[in-house]
Amino acid sequence: MKAGSRRDEPTRRVDLVTRDRDADAVWYACERVVAGRSAAGRDPDADTYGKGPSAERLEARTAGLLGKEAAVWMPSGTMAQQIALRIHADRSTTRAVAFHPQCHVETHEERGYAYLHGLVARLVGDRNRLIEPADLDDVREPVAALLLELPQRDLGGRLPSWDELVETCEKVRERGWALHLDGARLWQCEPFYSRSHEEIAALFDTVYVSFYKDLRAPAGCALAGPAELVDEARVWLVRHGGRMHRVHPLLVAAERGLDEVLPRMGEFVAHARELGAALAELDDVEVVPDPPQAAMLHLHVRRPLDRLQETSLDLAERTGVWLPDGWRTTESPQVQRVELSIGEDALAVPPAEAADLYRELLELSSRDAPAASAPGS
Repeated sequence: MKAGSRRDEPTRRVDLVTRDRDADAVWYACERVVAGRSAAGRDPDADTYGKGPSAERLEARTAGLLGKEAAVWMPSGTMAQQIALRIHADRSTTRAVAFHPQCHVETHEERGYAYLHGLVARLVGDRNRLIEPADLDDVREPVAALLLELPQRDLGGRLPSWDELVETCEKVRERGWALHLDGARLWQCEPFYSRSHEEIAALFDTVYVSFYKDLRAPAGCALAGPAELVDEARVWLVRHGGRMHRVHPLLVAAERGLDEVLPRMGEFVAHARELGAALAELDDVEVVPDPPQAAMLHLHVRRPLDRLQETSLDLAERTGVWLPDGWRTTESPQVQRVELSIGEDALAVPPAEAADLYRELLELSSRDAPAASAPGS
């Protein structure tokens, strides 16, 4: 390496001319181009590499909803959560981060936190129930941050009581750990807690929320927290390859979700509870949790997995009503589970009708599978 060179310094673009004028404003007023800019970029509301009215408006609005200083749009929650945990670890004396054995970062993200950031997982609590305050007493080594997922998807959308949540967060603070909220479905939590998103988010240093899981944007999320931390997250966004040239349609869709879908979340939660009550009346069925606590629930059914998969599709073809076909095994070989996520479309099927469909599913899937034809017949 040549004397005076610094390998660790990031390369920076040098602007040869410092301009006081707003070049974009001049561009929007032009009618034709000689070269360079495309007419497709004329929308003055559009973003460019994360800057622009639509991006800044959505980020400010999200930060306000969560009561945080700042927020940054990112293309995926996987990226946002790894970045949040990385920053918390970098500000700590340890690479260890703690979370539930069935949280999203552990079960659905190919352990990116370890492979990309060198973080070490400390799993907390029993995999079949939520983290409880007493579980923190079992963690005796230093930890940079505790991640909590609200609601916990792979446990049926379960939520701790408000008192339990506060107690857990207070114990974490006593230990000097940071707190990060996997709030992919945080929008569903207001009805259960009867508290605003800001009150819930106030318990945490950083919060990730999704714009597509509930709010129906095609993709995208936000990471919110202290302004200094969010600025650092923007750097990691570039390092992850997540800073795209233009994401204006995704930003507009996210705002539409906040305007049109978020105000209806109480309807979705109420429908989930009514649906759960109707399905709980069926034999060989368990609703988890019972009653549902968010706009989702898990259905545990005592039937063969392959019969449930095929029969769900058969019924959907015959009736024109979609039944979720993502059946999964459980710890019991005789019991399978499926996730029911409630949104606007689900309101079109009354709970009683849905229960009738599942009653038929149970009856048909309990029959023996048709015998296979003999070879050559």
